[in-house]
Amino acid sequence: MANFLVLVNRLALLVLLFSCYDWGDFTVSAQRFRPGFVYTRNRGTCTPQYWSSRRESWPKMVPQTSTVSKIFGSRAYERYRYDLTLLEAAGRNDDMDNIFARLVKQSTAALLNSYARKNYPYSAWEVKTMLIQALVSEKSASILAQRLSQANEACN
Repeated sequence: MANFLVLVNRLALLVLLFSCYDWGDFTVSAQRFRPGFVYTRNRGTCTPQYWSSRRESWPKMVPQTSTVSKIFGSRAYERYRYDLTLLEAAGRNDDMDNIFARLVKQSTAALLNSYARKNYPYSAWEVKTMLIQALVSEKSASILAQRLSQANEACN
């Protein structure tokens, strides 16, 4: 009989502990760290995807409706549509096959980051100059797009 009372007391204690535990934290953490083949990538606050999502207001020096040719100059006017806006450039999804599309996408994000992020490695003037210089060939465009992509991914 004494063993039965000890068992009942332990069972009551376990029920009490489980009923007082906040299971909300457990389910959230379990969803956050799911094992298996579920792949999600958390994009940073400096990527073109972030800027095109409009989650943060753009710097006043570079309105969303500004055209690429107006911001980056006449050489950009020759390469891209005359009415391509910065918002459209940041949101492009044809950058896998077209290196110049990738370049303008990453350059737009880099320009926005240069104005909005204190520790961004390039100034606005450098971003504009590098884009104009990279438009001369696919190889230079590819190299600069990769460099800016790395800077945009590493930025906070």
